[in-house]
Amino acid sequence: MRKSKGLTQEELAQAIFVSRTAVSKWESGRGYPNIDSLKGLAKFFCVTVDELISPDEIIAAAEEEKRELIGNYTSLLCHVMDVFTALLLFIPVFGNGAEKQSVSLFVLSNTPLWIKIVYTVVISLTVLNGICGLIISRFDKPLWSKHRLITGIALSVIVCLLFIITRQPYAGVFCFAILMIKGCLIFRRKT
Repeated sequence: MRKSKGLTQEELAQAIFVSRTAVSKWESGRGYPNIDSLKGLAKFFCVTVDELISPDEIIAAAEEEKRELIGNYTSLLCHVMDVFTALLLFIPVFGNGAEKQSVSLFVLSNTPLWIKIVYTVVISLTVLNGICGLIISRFDKPLWSKHRLITGIALSVIVCLLFIITRQPYAGVFCFAILMIKGCLIFRRKT
């Protein structure tokens, strides 16, 4: 249809607001347009969506879009969990003194300053990673989002181990719970 109208891939891509690479993938069979792109193509060529693709391709495109949507929501929830780690700065989960009275990080007194700084830095990096992931999720850059997701998991493991090693069990359990939730979300996305 594109060739019969004398259009280049670039011209068609601009007309339906997609990349030239996307058009190339569709034409070579290496990918399928999502539902919105199919609607745009149908409108542009004055045909129905059914005339563009076969029922099997419609089902495959819908399944691909569903997988992509689940992946996006999983990433979004994992980034929110990273931001949620900021609560460690304010809630009383740190043991203070021999009687292990629970206090927030900023009130923690019987811990060396350098350890408090390490706690703050690692928690801040995790929160910053979550914020960056939320911002990146607004753009259609799956590779960037995947890197933020991997970095978030790595930071969650580091934070969890840090609190366990420094004998802060409540903070460790909090971080472990976040890590398990993120792991379950990612595992469910893969299946």
